[in-house]
Amino acid sequence: MNPSAAATDDTSRVSPAIDQLDAGHPLMDGRTANSPLITAYRGGTPSRRPVWFMRQAGRSLPEYLKVREGVGMLESCLRPELAAEITLQPVRRHDVDAAIFFSDIVIPLKLAGVGVDIVPGVGPVLDHPVRTAEDVAALPQLTWEALEPIREAVRLTVAQLGSTPLIGFAGAPFTLAAYMVEGKPSRDHLGPRTMMHADPETWTALAAWAADASGMFLRAQLEAGASAAQLFDSWAGSLGLADYERFVAPASSRALDHVRHLGAPLIHFGTGTSELLVAMRDVGVDVVGVDYRLPLDEANRRLGGTVPLQGNIDPALLSAPWEVLEAHVREVLAAGAAAPGHVVNLGHGVPPETDAAVLTRVVELIHSISPE
Repeated sequence: MNPSAAATDDTSRVSPAIDQLDAGHPLMDGRTANSPLITAYRGGTPSRRPVWFMRQAGRSLPEYLKVREGVGMLESCLRPELAAEITLQPVRRHDVDAAIFFSDIVIPLKLAGVGVDIVPGVGPVLDHPVRTAEDVAALPQLTWEALEPIREAVRLTVAQLGSTPLIGFAGAPFTLAAYMVEGKPSRDHLGPRTMMHADPETWTALAAWAADASGMFLRAQLEAGASAAQLFDSWAGSLGLADYERFVAPASSRALDHVRHLGAPLIHFGTGTSELLVAMRDVGVDVVGVDYRLPLDEANRRLGGTVPLQGNIDPALLSAPWEVLEAHVREVLAAGAAAPGHVVNLGHGVPPETDAAVLTRVVELIHSISPE
């Protein structure tokens, strides 16, 4: 059975929530629908060039390090007041055009009851890797009630953002499942890639579980007030196109089936995915994120000029001399002009050693250049 084909039935089973955004939602009541970010995501001409940065919430900000003192990563994600404060910090400091919800891709696992923690210097580590059909069958199901801390954090954030949109996010099913199979971060993701071919039924079942967890996580954020949502496939670049289309795309589509009817812009981003961009678009998204490896005009050519793009300042240049960084930013803007819409971002996340003042200066530069 194609996992995507069952998504509608599964959505009604696991997500007993609204079928459309509430009239008081920021996208519906006028707060964010005409913002620069949403306008660009929908292919219009924004009042100013929209920019936000992946991993802008935290890491490089001294105020983030202060509020996180003595609080573990997953705990900080599940304290609604703290998650909201961290989400808001870069908006206050940098004047970016969107907040990105502060959380972690393994939070849906944690809320479902899967034993997982973030180990400093390592990353997500599971108590028990998921490697057999029996392991998949034993996985607990994420419930709608368990997601209440996420909805509360989003509500608290949106109440303070005004006309600035909040972007919700989730890890794509492949990235989530890759962590589950390996039990920890991996360089080559050999475990999940092997499972796809050696035990495709177990892989399909695991990918479907991850898709529903990610989809519910996205839906909770959108219904509580997020104005857009991004699906991150951090490890899809380890796959060839044929494997992606056969083993991954159906699960990503299934995750998005939980939210696509809500009408909020959906963005798909992966690292090392230059050869997968068309397939990533075809899972059914409105915007494609491009990492730093591929110029935006070439990405637009490969995509046939069909969707707005997001990206793709090279994070490595944030520590370069200003004249070098400025020239690079201007090159990115020029290349992005080829697309039907362009939201400026990094081609990956903010490095933790980044000078926050540099990010603010980049935002000021981007906003100073006419979107025309």
